[in-house]
Amino acid sequence: MKAVVHEGQAGINGLSYREMEEPKVGETEVKVKLKAAGLNRRDIMVLTRHKEDQPPLIVGSDGAGIIEEVGSGVSNFNVGDEVIINPSLGWKEKSAVPPKGFEIVGLPDHGTFAEKIVLPVDNVEKKPAHLSWEEASVLSLAAITAYRVLFTRGNVTADDTVMIPGIGSGVATFLLLFAKKVGARVIVTSRSKEKQKKALELGADLAIDTYSDWNKELKDEKVSLLIESIGRATFNKSINIIERGGTIVTFGATTEDEVNIDMRHFFYGQYNLLGSTMGSREEMHEMLAFIEKHEIKPIVDKTFLPEDFEEAFHYLKESQNFGKVTFSFTS
Repeated sequence: MKAVVHEGQAGINGLSYREMEEPKVGETEVKVKLKAAGLNRRDIMVLTRHKEDQPPLIVGSDGAGIIEEVGSGVSNFNVGDEVIINPSLGWKEKSAVPPKGFEIVGLPDHGTFAEKIVLPVDNVEKKPAHLSWEEASVLSLAAITAYRVLFTRGNVTADDTVMIPGIGSGVATFLLLFAKKVGARVIVTSRSKEKQKKALELGADLAIDTYSDWNKELKDEKVSLLIESIGRATFNKSINIIERGGTIVTFGATTEDEVNIDMRHFFYGQYNLLGSTMGSREEMHEMLAFIEKHEIKPIVDKTFLPEDFEEAFHYLKESQNFGKVTFSFTS
């Protein structure tokens, strides 16, 4: 089978599109013939975390396709079922933190950027009927991350004013769509006028420049729930825009990881700072029910052929996307 494989060199230069051995199915596993496979920023990080002296690795965490084979112990799925991949390995019930042994599809084991993948049966879910293959392929990782951030960690309600610095990523667009469905006011930021415009078209109540004076732009309006994923470049601006007793939930850092905080300002403000990553199978089921109830569709920015992997990775790395990017295996 053909796959996008990383080996030998760190970064994008270590990628190739080549033949790999087709995986065999275990007793409680299923083999999925992939129709499409979504890219995430995690895939870029994997190209550094997967070392040059390690065996070849098929990259990718997201995907959707048709079950081609089931193990002898599988009774809840059949050959021909249309499914999406749940990339959270070993995290079943909703909990404060992932359990010991939690991993994500695509490292350390093979991922989804291939014609076929074998996974535990617990890591596939029925494909939402209202989604195309491309839409379904980009859903899981970003949507479950956004769902846990907003609902499990942020406890979002219709009374909240939610701020999302750096609109444009897959998770950020899901955050916007989800928050608007519960009736919250949503403010977004971007350096790009085009991304600000697209966010407003998706339902954002206000879009401002990331580099602007946020307090001035908001005319001293305060934010009750802010979702931070940029890091050092915006973190202190985020603290200074939330209301006293407000909450910041962080799930990533596209700029530097380390930040300096004025602790006196922080504790006098009674602020809450929460971390989040991915989500459980239970939260996956909640998220799928939510998007089906509200008929939410992922924003698919661009579709690439897998042999065009280099262009796709650079496109994502340079943050050219508004929404999600995917590989199509249907041609």
